[in-house]
Amino acid sequence: MGQKKGKKQKRSDWGRNARKAGSLAGRIAAFALLVLTVAFFSWLLSYTVALQSAANRPVDAILVLGGSIKREMYVAELAKQYPQTPVLISQGSPDPCIWLIFQRAKAPAPQVLLEKCAQSTFDNFYFSLPILQRWQVHKVKVITSPTHLPRAQWLAQIILGSHGIWADIDLTPEIGIPGNRESPLKTGIDVIRSLIWAVISQFVQPPACSALTPLTEVDMQQWRTQGFTCEYQGHVTPL
Repeated sequence: MGQKKGKKQKRSDWGRNARKAGSLAGRIAAFALLVLTVAFFSWLLSYTVALQSAANRPVDAILVLGGSIKREMYVAELAKQYPQTPVLISQGSPDPCIWLIFQRAKAPAPQVLLEKCAQSTFDNFYFSLPILQRWQVHKVKVITSPTHLPRAQWLAQIILGSHGIWADIDLTPEIGIPGNRESPLKTGIDVIRSLIWAVISQFVQPPACSALTPLTEVDMQQWRTQGFTCEYQGHVTPL
């Protein structure tokens, strides 16, 4: 009889201890959640303030999203207005075509960098972000086309904005159908990927793109030897 009471007492004590431990764990979890919530909103507020500040600054870089030679023609004219502003062309037309466009426009070329790692709109921003950060960019002008919206704008705001870089979208008209074909599914997938990367990229840097070429280092003699073609809308004839 005494043994049964002893066992019952032990079970009762164990239950009370378990409830106490559970209550303590719950309070710790609630406190941790509160700390994380405060930290998140503090981070969000700091980036909102940083973005508002960046929005009022002058443009300190131009990013061209590949997809149509019209965008490179547009930025060549724009570069004459911003001769000291670095230009990053992400997976654009073949290098010699861009070189000829800048030559024809008599646009400054020393500040132009060609990036050939991107294979999608998400990649455009994924590989451009580290370069823009290295350039200490706060406000970037993003060149694309009306047919590339709203996806390009949303990805710019999410990926670049999460690192305090304000993106102004500049649109250039196109004739016909460019390389970008928009669909709700593609837009939805890219927005989700961008939101996930916006969080991960606070702690992890993407690998640096190894396919970077300054426009002034494009070897035209080699390109002429091996041959190349340019999009017809550029009206660029290989020399």
